[in-house]
Amino acid sequence: MTGTDDAALRAERSDPNTEVAVLLHDGVTALVAIGPYEILGGMPGAEVKFVAKAPGPVRTDSGFLSLTADYPLDNVPEPDVLLVPFLGPAAMGDERLLAWIRSAHRTSRWTTSVCAGSLMLGAAGLLDGLRATGHWVTKDILESFGATYVPDERYVRQGRIVTAAGVSSGIDMALYLVGEIAGAKEARVRQLMTEYDPKPPFDAGSAAKADREVVELAAARYRGLVGGLSAERGARP
Repeated sequence: MTGTDDAALRAERSDPNTEVAVLLHDGVTALVAIGPYEILGGMPGAEVKFVAKAPGPVRTDSGFLSLTADYPLDNVPEPDVLLVPFLGPAAMGDERLLAWIRSAHRTSRWTTSVCAGSLMLGAAGLLDGLRATGHWVTKDILESFGATYVPDERYVRQGRIVTAAGVSSGIDMALYLVGEIAGAKEARVRQLMTEYDPKPPFDAGSAAKADREVVELAAARYRGLVGGLSAERGARP
């Protein structure tokens, strides 16, 4: 299908509501999904659907919390907004998930990721030749999918694909999307309602600012979460 055909398909969708699909899988990082949900879910006309291969509880990466997927993949084939959080290493080679991402992207208005969720977009073949971001530890893996990693940006837009950096940057990206979908005034309303005005007690929110010991500790812990993924097209060693 050509890009023109894709645009025609999107134009035919007259539903005034905005269907937002948040993809879940065991190993998902909770805030990566919930942060954008809190912003997008309050947008007028928004309908947020948590989707997974099968409905039911999905255990997060901490092991302490579960999120609930209410819809199977097949029930949400053409979301307006597709949001892919970090789903854990087991999802990287799941062809059913990757096929659904590719299919949903054909007609989506926005295809987005947060944190290492960009690796899923890369594995699905959507980032080849594009600028993108994700968690800083995953730079080499992201670039193994043909993307150009962009440092020091909270989110990066390339056409209708928007990738966000580490976990908390999903909130910034979601506010940007609200602005694009519902206008800047509505985005400001959502920002104020959530009182998103961060003033953290420490200035260690990026690898460029944190001291070496903190960077090394954070990198080691994050690599533990991603389960040994390598830059060889996301393959496990």
